[in-house]
Amino acid sequence: MRPFRFGLQTTTGQEVDPIATGRRAEAAGFDLMLVSDHVGPGRSPLPMLAAVAATTATLRLGTLVLNADMRNPVQLAWDVTTIDHLSGGRFELGLGAGHTPHEYDETGVELRPPAVRKAAMAEQVEIIRRLLDGETVDWDGEHHRLTGAKVDRAVQERLPILVGGNGDALLTHAARHADIIGLQGLGRTHDDGHRHDVKWSADHLDAQLACLRAAAGQRFDDIELNALVQVVTVTDDAAGAIDQLCARNDGLDPHELATTPYALIGTVDEIVAKLHACRERWGISYFAVRELDAFAPVIAAYR
Repeated sequence: MRPFRFGLQTTTGQEVDPIATGRRAEAAGFDLMLVSDHVGPGRSPLPMLAAVAATTATLRLGTLVLNADMRNPVQLAWDVTTIDHLSGGRFELGLGAGHTPHEYDETGVELRPPAVRKAAMAEQVEIIRRLLDGETVDWDGEHHRLTGAKVDRAVQERLPILVGGNGDALLTHAARHADIIGLQGLGRTHDDGHRHDVKWSADHLDAQLACLRAAAGQRFDDIELNALVQVVTVTDDAAGAIDQLCARNDGLDPHELATTPYALIGTVDEIVAKLHACRERWGISYFAVRELDAFAPVIAAYR
């Protein structure tokens, strides 16, 4: 089994001090600091991570996830390899297909149907992979056309690319080309572009893993599986906390909540046991959380 990795996902909001957060995350034993990506007030994720790279020593740096739909793949690969060089090979690129309507309104970028955005991102993953590996890329696809594109090779032998999202088409392509698959247990995006249907069920996760296994074939064991944890609650009354969470959110089932990796609720020892259970059942070894202080004791107990 893969060793556990723990990432702290932060926002780009103005209230976040990225340098102080990065130092605290490194001191607490987190493996990565991850930044989300929503255009608007606050800090842009890649410059923010470059600043953290300059003020940390071992902490890896990543995006969870960048909206690939708003970025040129060559420009993005150039930015990524630059941060990888500045950090001494500590960068990981996470990509998603975008989903928030107001960001498209504000930037003037056309919000295309989800299937189109996902197909365009699939091309980007292949293009960026080749650029990061030092290749000169010619590409004549449905969504991108490039001639002689080249950037400096990444410092890392293989800079990891994470693909996050849902749907068989996205997962199938990711299983064949990505290094890390990001699982969130989310379904259809609501009209506001922020809320999603919740699919925190073992059956749904089993089906996603079956899709990944079938598409990946022999390379499945080379893929790292990531879960974005939506809730971390350290408590002596796990059942009561789960019941309260279910009462506040439609579509949540207490048993599924206690089983799937998207909520970590209980004592520190109970949470550590659940991490092991999720790794044994689904092979998920990389967990991203949003709660630095609450999760730090879990990392300490595991280590």
